[in-house]
Amino acid sequence: MTPTRRRLEHAAGYLALGMLNEATQELALIPFEDAALPDVLSARLALHMAKHEWRTVVDFGSQLARCNPEKEDGWINWAYALRELNRVEEAKAVLLEAESVHGKKCGVLHFNLACYHCLLGDMTQAKRRLRIACKMDAGWKKAALDDPDLKAMRDTIATMK
Repeated sequence: MTPTRRRLEHAAGYLALGMLNEATQELALIPFEDAALPDVLSARLALHMAKHEWRTVVDFGSQLARCNPEKEDGWINWAYALRELNRVEEAKAVLLEAESVHGKKCGVLHFNLACYHCLLGDMTQAKRRLRIACKMDAGWKKAALDDPDLKAMRDTIATMK
């Protein structure tokens, strides 16, 4: 097993346990020549998501999405960080761009688009996106009922089939 692979496994374990300092230390030991590998970028992205370091998530997420568009975590986390920075229109644009690659299989993409459309006041698109997410996984309806971004649609969600 390569040292980088081992470091990634250790970092993932620390992240799962909420041990962010230890995860940070493991990732810092990855050799410079491996820094741009997709799995390394994903690990760093996950770490900064856990730390709520939104600007850094935007940087790593956009880099991962641009270099490895097949990795949905780059797109999803990039958009989520933009939303956390109150840049909802940009977050929506990121996921609309990702849709051509991930739209047929990624329920969270449609769920997050429902949130962003709702926040922007476009309830028609918000409902449409939520229906798509719920067709992919019925569990999204329960998540929608609890999501503050979808508060304006709560009554609609409760009666949605």
